[in-house]
Amino acid sequence: MKNSLVNSARLMGNVGGMPVVRTFSNGRKVAYLSLATNESYTNKLGEKVELTDWHRLTFWGKQAEIIEKIETKGQSLMVEGRLKYGQYTDNEGVVRYTTDIEVSEFSFIIKTLKPNAPKTFPEMAVAKEDLPI
Repeated sequence: MKNSLVNSARLMGNVGGMPVVRTFSNGRKVAYLSLATNESYTNKLGEKVELTDWHRLTFWGKQAEIIEKIETKGQSLMVEGRLKYGQYTDNEGVVRYTTDIEVSEFSFIIKTLKPNAPKTFPEMAVAKEDLPI
């Protein structure tokens, strides 16, 4: 198995809100977005059941700068990255655990295009190797 498949996550869903962006003293940025993925199935009673899972995405550097400038709420987004686990203590002293997708690549999904519209948008996709270290 390739190393790139170890701790690898791919998601496609809809962005749930505007990004939360932090800028550090050195000028580097981090952006957080929520992404909803939807799944549906038919239960034993023949009823259609819809499930929505929410995922927290983390974008660093150049990716964060792009995400900050784009109206993202409601957009369809495809991401690839790795799982990052963390924890913090909330205001009531309870330890909370987090799971984020640290994004290495992303693309916005265009659902409908006009007949002569371009089919790809390379300026919207940023690979990890394009990021400053």
